[in-house]
Amino acid sequence: MTADIAIVLIILIFGFILFVTEMFSIDVTAVLILTLLLLFGYLDPSEAISGLSNPAVVTIALLFILSHALQKTGILEYLINRINRLTNISRNLGNAVYFLSIGLASALVNNTAIVAIFIPVTIRMADKFKISPSKLLIPLSYAAILGGTLTLVGTSTNLLVSSIYSSSGDVIPLGMFEFTKYGSILMIIGLLYLMFIAPKILPSRTTTSSLTKSYRLGGYLTEMKILDDSPLVGKTCLDRGVNYNYDVMVLSIFRRKKELISQNIRKTELKAGDVLFVRGTLENFLRMKEVEKISLLTDEKLTQKELEKENNVLVECLLTNESDLIGESLMKANFRRRYGAFILAIRREGTIFRRKIAHIILNAFDTLLIYAPENKINSLSKNAGFIVLGEMQAELRKQKFWWMSIVVIISSVSLAAMGIAPILACAMIGVVILLVLGILSPQESYQSIHWKVIVLVAALIPVGGVMQTSGTAEWLGSIITSAVRFTPDEWQPRVLLALIYLFSIILTELSSNAATAIIMTPVALAVTQQMGVEPRAFIFAVAFAASASFITPVGYQTNLMVYGPGGYKFTDYLKVGFPLAIVFWIMAIIILPMIWKF
Repeated sequence: MTADIAIVLIILIFGFILFVTEMFSIDVTAVLILTLLLLFGYLDPSEAISGLSNPAVVTIALLFILSHALQKTGILEYLINRINRLTNISRNLGNAVYFLSIGLASALVNNTAIVAIFIPVTIRMADKFKISPSKLLIPLSYAAILGGTLTLVGTSTNLLVSSIYSSSGDVIPLGMFEFTKYGSILMIIGLLYLMFIAPKILPSRTTTSSLTKSYRLGGYLTEMKILDDSPLVGKTCLDRGVNYNYDVMVLSIFRRKKELISQNIRKTELKAGDVLFVRGTLENFLRMKEVEKISLLTDEKLTQKELEKENNVLVECLLTNESDLIGESLMKANFRRRYGAFILAIRREGTIFRRKIAHIILNAFDTLLIYAPENKINSLSKNAGFIVLGEMQAELRKQKFWWMSIVVIISSVSLAAMGIAPILACAMIGVVILLVLGILSPQESYQSIHWKVIVLVAALIPVGGVMQTSGTAEWLGSIITSAVRFTPDEWQPRVLLALIYLFSIILTELSSNAATAIIMTPVALAVTQQMGVEPRAFIFAVAFAASASFITPVGYQTNLMVYGPGGYKFTDYLKVGFPLAIVFWIMAIIILPMIWKF
């Protein structure tokens, strides 16, 4: 090991720890790694920013824009609501077509966009079958992930792997539908698992409710203040039967002198001005408010007049990664005045916060319990920063030339698949057409790009180059090949493939799929060169393994998106995802060499 390899490895390990601990957001971590490599002299300034001009990065940005244009038409919502009618004939048939539609859509459109569209539909389907949404939401995320493996443009991971492989020398680029050869097998096996096995493993943590008719909103925490004339004054929670009469659980009591009472709560004598931290549903909160003369405390007070408005509704909203509220608190963002809606509670990755929600810094994929007039909820549903978990419009939004969005994305993929033009050129022409026809505005185009993903990928691409130029990839490859040499000659290529796939799975579950692709693709190229075998099967192993993130919620963005709405725990992903990952690992060892010979 040379000094250069040691330094590069230390920087990579440091970056990996930051990815795992989530001390910073993934894009900031990627830029930090890039900056360290620049400071240590492994990159010059022009090399450090070369990722911004990489064809894969530009293509990913353009595909974000095309995906948004397709979303605007409402075609996916329209089609899936028509497909849902099949469930009236047969539940199994309806589920099969439903998950297959998700997968096929994800092969062409950004996975995050697909899951954002389908979350409300999935919740409605759960309501229809009288089952918990938690039985269907993880399968929704997994189906989108599986669909992304079908084509070159299905996920940014495939484009990254293809870009690194193409720049490695005189090789045949990965084809648009070359991924389909194996991806379709994964899709079939995966969908069968999601339909028949996953529901038996997944818990029933959420059920439907008459309150919203689409999703149960239990398990939220908010604050209640005891007023001077409240019957609770001088009494205990046990005396007034708070838990029995209202199904409201008091978790702690906060007194004016900054005294927090968390022990023997039921028998603690209550005083005027006490703030109760309570858990329950809104309908029970309102019933208790009326009888016990208390006020609800959140970012702002709700007046009695506001609470009694007939057109007010209660919904859950998922905060997307496109929201400008991320990194802000409700108070700082002036949420109430800005959106005309009232936040009752916040849930994050299964955790309910036991502090004033007005001051909580919002993260992407937080679930907000929102109480607001119907027209305000409708406005939120049209905002890209929110996914309203309720009823969904299923009408085509036929603005002028609406159909061109569909034509453009199908044409772009088809022309690239036939080798007539690179996907970058096709996507660029498609975006220009949409802009010229006024289907998209320049502002919409900029806003539709997930800049965090772009920065992440652009920062990591030069890192992959450093791994090759510094000899780090070759050194790591030599360690792997040394271990493989102990096996019989005829088994060595398959053992090597198994190790490459396994390492890729572990990395993608703990960090990001982009980081995994950047690190493992150069390593795969190095080991195949050392072993003297054809690298293509190993390159596809990295691509499929990096995308197949099923074991943890942090491994893939769509897993985080369904975390809150499904009421999941971290262990739920492990229980349902680990068997699937093992099956796919074994399949890769057996099938990949049959498709791409060593």
